[in-house]
Amino acid sequence: METTTLLSVPLESVHESLGAKMVPFAGYLMPLKYSSVTEEHKTVRNGVGIFDVSHMGEFFLMGPNALALIQKVCSNDAAKLKVGDAQYSCFPNDKGGIVDDLLVYRTGEEEYLLVVNASNIEKDWNWIQQHNTEQVPMYNVSENASLFAVQGPLATQVLQKITTIDLSAIEYYKCAIGDIGGVGKVIISATGYTGAGGFELYVPNAQAVPLWNAVMEAGKAENIQPIGLGARDTLRLEMGYCLYGNDIDDTTSPLEAGLGWITKFTKAFTNSEALLAQKKAGVSKKMVGFEMIDRGIPRKDYDICNEAGTIIGKVTSGGQSPSLEKGIGLGYVEKAYSKSGTEIYIQIRKKRIKAAVQKLPFIKK
Repeated sequence: METTTLLSVPLESVHESLGAKMVPFAGYLMPLKYSSVTEEHKTVRNGVGIFDVSHMGEFFLMGPNALALIQKVCSNDAAKLKVGDAQYSCFPNDKGGIVDDLLVYRTGEEEYLLVVNASNIEKDWNWIQQHNTEQVPMYNVSENASLFAVQGPLATQVLQKITTIDLSAIEYYKCAIGDIGGVGKVIISATGYTGAGGFELYVPNAQAVPLWNAVMEAGKAENIQPIGLGARDTLRLEMGYCLYGNDIDDTTSPLEAGLGWITKFTKAFTNSEALLAQKKAGVSKKMVGFEMIDRGIPRKDYDICNEAGTIIGKVTSGGQSPSLEKGIGLGYVEKAYSKSGTEIYIQIRKKRIKAAVQKLPFIKK
């Protein structure tokens, strides 16, 4: 029997000492939760928490042709990026689907950082290399870089104690590089996957433990807590953020997924002609958010039906919202059922439970 060896993040022993429940995730052993998912979720929504998301992938692309390569493989228009800017994007495949979604940072005049999903590191690297006809220098630093997300309304207050950089001056989807917590050359990015505000900190593995400890020490007065992947999922679901492998994958078009805003036809990119044709013709199915009207918790792959019981779609992500205290989900439905307020039914075991299409995000800021 073949066994797969799980990779370790540098803080694995730290998480274990904090009582984390460790689980396999995207080839790594990762903390699922430390206390309870609901408790950790509310800590981030109302205070401040720190996530270790060092399993994510990081690639640097450099040189005069780096932008041209990014423009070719990404749906968004990276030509707009100034040094210090970040951008959400995706890699369209050549069949109308999505290879992965990612963040693109311009970290220098001719230097870009691409941050990809942990489960797709090798796949994404190969995809970019396949299109690298310009021989752009590429560096996969995924195994040498750690990433912490300090999220919540008190995140700035905590981090400001350990840096001279004015964090309030770093606008949303922008970054700065500098000293924080006694560690130099940290990429401090005003991004996150929670909708609760805060920063993501990119640091070499050698400085990961000192930086984590500095953040935890700085946040004592604000009762900072370590947060696991369980709450990361409920937080992103409340914001209607896509999770690769659930809500978007190799078969879902960015236009079907509501990602038209990161699909810019101002330049040519992989499969852009087919996607432009799809935009002009209109999509036949759309990803929607929905809230349960009757009691029930929607889960991935549950059927979505109309009143007559006809299957009109499928749930891609679902669960109980700790903030709203009701079931919420994302899923694809036939376009006729995609308007906000439309009543739909989720097939939960042998029962059809009433729900309504809801404009995203579920949590309004």
